[in-house]
Amino acid sequence: MKTPPPTSFSLSAHGLTVETVFHNLPPAALYEHAIRYEKDASIAEKGALVAYSGAKTGRSPKDKRVVEHPNSKNDVWWGAVNIPLEKQTFDINRQRALDYLNTRDTLYCFDGFAGWDPKYRIKVRVICSRPYHALFMHTMLIRPSKEELASFGTPDFVIYNAGAFPANRLTAGMGSTTSVDLSIEDKELIILGTEYAGEMKKGVFTVANYLAPKRGVLSMHCSATADKQTSASSLLFGLSGTGKTTLSADPKRLLIGDDEHCWSDDGIFNIEGGCYAKAINLTPESEPDIFQALRFGAVLENVVLDEGHDVDYTDTSITQNTRGAYPIEFIRNAKIPCMAGHPTDVIFLTCDAFGVLPPVSALSPAHAMYHFISGYTAKVAGTEMGVTEPQATFSPCFGGPFLVWHPSKYAELLAEKMRKHKARVWLVNTGWGGGGYGTGKRISLKNTRAIIDAIHSGALTTAKTERDPVFGFDIVTEVPGVPAEMLKPRESWADKAAYDATAKKLAALFRKNFETYETGASAEVKAAAPLN
Repeated sequence: MKTPPPTSFSLSAHGLTVETVFHNLPPAALYEHAIRYEKDASIAEKGALVAYSGAKTGRSPKDKRVVEHPNSKNDVWWGAVNIPLEKQTFDINRQRALDYLNTRDTLYCFDGFAGWDPKYRIKVRVICSRPYHALFMHTMLIRPSKEELASFGTPDFVIYNAGAFPANRLTAGMGSTTSVDLSIEDKELIILGTEYAGEMKKGVFTVANYLAPKRGVLSMHCSATADKQTSASSLLFGLSGTGKTTLSADPKRLLIGDDEHCWSDDGIFNIEGGCYAKAINLTPESEPDIFQALRFGAVLENVVLDEGHDVDYTDTSITQNTRGAYPIEFIRNAKIPCMAGHPTDVIFLTCDAFGVLPPVSALSPAHAMYHFISGYTAKVAGTEMGVTEPQATFSPCFGGPFLVWHPSKYAELLAEKMRKHKARVWLVNTGWGGGGYGTGKRISLKNTRAIIDAIHSGALTTAKTERDPVFGFDIVTEVPGVPAEMLKPRESWADKAAYDATAKKLAALFRKNFETYETGASAEVKAAAPLN
């Protein structure tokens, strides 16, 4: 097997002396390198590269650190999400990463863009020792043309992925042998002690979440679609299990992206050049677009192959967090470039296992900010050991682990853009009705799709509504194709007293969660809290 020669590309400016550097190799060459040099790498029957991330099969949020620097100190929302790190410790970890990378015979470098709008895009350089990581970022970043690569110049942000080498846990500020360190001023991310590729993806998103608001741009953890005729867009926010990915795969609309976007004065744009989908229990029937996209050029992470090299998507013996990464153009109805006009509708998805929230509600600007900051969904009883009833889960702005500013910063930007561009905001419950989990029924995908279709068609702008006495938003009481009796949650419960008690319980959970954010929220937003 003949190996492609390394490109004449030096990383000496980054403190690296390795002579053999492969720069922006095409997927076929990275496949060849992975098969030759990666442990256990293989090719699935349909052509995707199968690779393994080792001991860490998910992100390590407790090991994420941000350098506390005078220039950005007052911007950062310090706490459990952004744990402060001294500059000296960052420099020690940076040197540890460089020392490890300099022991490698071969390094891989990928230069790409984050952000489809040229006005706001970030030039990102990824330096790593594993071809799997290089192919992953080739997939997830926006791939430059030959002309753009030739004139790439100095990157705006550099990732040093030395994840196969541990952090020294005796170093000040380290909590374990894993460390993911961001320096805003140095424009660098250092990865030690984890080979999970998603750390690179979310590192780029974290940087975008810092830079975008400084320019009056709202960065968002959401999916986005566009109308095929007008290019007007729609945003779908939602935590895991709410249906964000499934509902954005809409054959009637164009896909802008599945996970990370920005809203500027010119419209919306995707930050990424690819998609990173959960692969557990994937079937061609459940997710046909994603299933067909996991072919040559895609990366399958931590999956199990059967004897015929087909992927067993039901096998979670390595992890439940099996993943597939693929270029966005692998989705047939993707809009390239991934940009669209201003959103007509912003949709917050929640899987309410308590069965309290209506299938669809219209939100005022204040309620929109409150529910955006709250980022609510619920875990279903029985999915985890010891969970015997629904458990509320809150993640600010539906992307708490990746925020840099206080959540109110993003909420204020959302409200400002919503008012300026007259976007409507909706809360859609994809969870239970007629009772909570165990007594009620899960709202069918058919009915949820009918609700989303009615939002996009504008049918709900003139629909009848009723004010919810506890949560204060407007319940939409008529949706074409959806049974009217299921739209009012209290009326759909047989036991009205049980509904009232459950609604009161959920309202209290909302208020308790919001205490964390009250100091940064306006009086108007605080007043949008559920009643006692």
